[in-house]
Amino acid sequence: MKTNRAVRSPGGLSFRLDVRATVVVALLLVLACVASVLLIGTGDFDIPAGDVLKTLVGRGNAGQEFIVNELRLPRVLVGLLVGGALGVGGALFQAISRNPLGSPDVLGLGQGATAGALIMIVLFSGSSAQVTVGALVGGLVTGLAIYLLAWKRGVHGYRLVLVGIGVSAIVTAVNGYLMTRADIVDASRAVVWMTGSLNGRDWDQVWPLLALCAVLVPLVLTNGRALRMMEMGDDISSALGVRVERVRALLMVAAVLLTAAATAAAGPVSFVALTAPQLARRLTRSPGPNLVPSLCMGAALLVGADFISQRAFGADQLPVGVVTGVLGGVYLLWLLVTERKAGRI
Repeated sequence: MKTNRAVRSPGGLSFRLDVRATVVVALLLVLACVASVLLIGTGDFDIPAGDVLKTLVGRGNAGQEFIVNELRLPRVLVGLLVGGALGVGGALFQAISRNPLGSPDVLGLGQGATAGALIMIVLFSGSSAQVTVGALVGGLVTGLAIYLLAWKRGVHGYRLVLVGIGVSAIVTAVNGYLMTRADIVDASRAVVWMTGSLNGRDWDQVWPLLALCAVLVPLVLTNGRALRMMEMGDDISSALGVRVERVRALLMVAAVLLTAAATAAAGPVSFVALTAPQLARRLTRSPGPNLVPSLCMGAALLVGADFISQRAFGADQLPVGVVTGVLGGVYLLWLLVTERKAGRI
């Protein structure tokens, strides 16, 4: 069965459409939207899905308007943006490193952002805004350190992963030391943040993350063709006219910014950046980084996990990071069993 179709626009411009990938993206978008509507209606005061939709278009009563637009909609939007940013960031790192383990979870960016947040919480008793800035700076500094330490006449995949694992171990130790310095109040606050949660998120987290994604996601997508050629190797892609190091540096900066911003907004939500690109690739069966499917898969995974958390354990009882950690661990175990049966490990 053919999954690619040549499409010609009225102006004479032709391009190739991957039918299966398009269908997968459409289904993931529908799934994310359905989960978002159900999640908005879930809480101490349940609202039927029909009333949620009416309220979103301005036809709800005053009570529903306040609950939906001020309390629950920002939380869901943060979940969608964080999931999409982690999905794209994970896909970029895995494509650049040409390694399925080359995700922010493994490379230590989440731990770096956590270190920045812990410094603000433990040493300065910072406000929520200061903790967010600290997490963003921590992720950026960690990403820069990994890139510089992995540089040797260019950045190669396995060296990037190995350096990332080493940096992750160091930063994890630093985080443990910071926790020993905290008093009981700051330690409790830090543990809640480190779990990864969407509780209490409002429009102050939505707008900065939305602006960043609006700039970086189109930038990443415009370099998608070059990234796909880079997966064939630096020599081949250079021969095809790709400025390898320039593109790699640009996309790594974008991936670090997306991951750090997502972590700053919701805490270190585990496994989304690792599993979303791989699940997207398995569904589309398409080569290349699968950036758009990864974005949609990350968004659907995070809001779906938050919906499961609230439905199974009650509103605000279980942070979404716990659910994604369990689901990601199960997926990794299944992947290992499948790969072993296939004789690849």
